[in-house]
Amino acid sequence: MRKGWSGDAVLLDGAARARQLKEQMCQQVERLHEQGIKPGLGTILVGSDPGSVSYVAGKHRDCAEVGIESIRVELPETVSTAQVLTEIEKLNENPACTGYIVQLPLPRQVDVNQVLEAIDPDKDADGLHPMNLGRLVLRVKEPVNSPLPCTPRACIDLLQQYQVPLEGAQVCVVGRGTTVGRSLPLMLTRKDINATVTCCHTGTRDLAAHTREADVIVACAGSAGIIKPEMVKEGAAVLDVGVSRGAINPQTGKARLEGDVAEGVDKVAGWLSPNPGGIGPMTRANLLLNVVETAMRHAK
Repeated sequence: MRKGWSGDAVLLDGAARARQLKEQMCQQVERLHEQGIKPGLGTILVGSDPGSVSYVAGKHRDCAEVGIESIRVELPETVSTAQVLTEIEKLNENPACTGYIVQLPLPRQVDVNQVLEAIDPDKDADGLHPMNLGRLVLRVKEPVNSPLPCTPRACIDLLQQYQVPLEGAQVCVVGRGTTVGRSLPLMLTRKDINATVTCCHTGTRDLAAHTREADVIVACAGSAGIIKPEMVKEGAAVLDVGVSRGAINPQTGKARLEGDVAEGVDKVAGWLSPNPGGIGPMTRANLLLNVVETAMRHAK
């Protein structure tokens, strides 16, 4: 749901929080520079998908804002798995690269799992390498000193900034994608958060029965307007995370991006994150934060 609603739901302003994080990172990066350490973010972009090109360009603009070095690798659409793996190995061995991401989606001929598993877990800027996710599974109470999944971390940080209660809260995560739906419950159920989580998906028989019981709803299904006002408990916090493409604007030729939360939820929810301007800017900021924190760990 877009900004500018008329209901009483408190705006969870991810764009403002992202600016705060960047300001903090500027200071951290400056201190690293004083120690002779220059954090660097690498990106591997395959093909020329407009969405991917724009997203990667945004990440490098963010790098420039906080003083992180940029390392760009661009490959043609016809690239093979072996060629992508060669570039990954170069970044794994490059001391100037603190962390990096492989921009998804990849062409069909490229083995996505093989590519992602080849990333050095310590340089996994997205926080989605199987080893890093495995640490979240194993460490319920202990600190996790490795990159964290960016979007789940963004969700939790934004809720905490607005003092939305999570201890013992009923959280309904709608969607089971690796980026958010499968990884967010791992973080929410850690002892330091201690929420109770239900993960709903296409096999869920009565979605509304679960969402109406939730104190917090995280909508990350990528299905436009799937969360409707009658599905939300009064006063609940709602995060609109999922994005899908709507109708094409005949004047611009571009599709309108739609969130998972329908119009009218603002009149029922206690807190609501907009889409765009909510979790998206926070995710990009947390990508940089993973890089900065990795550099800080190396500096010790």
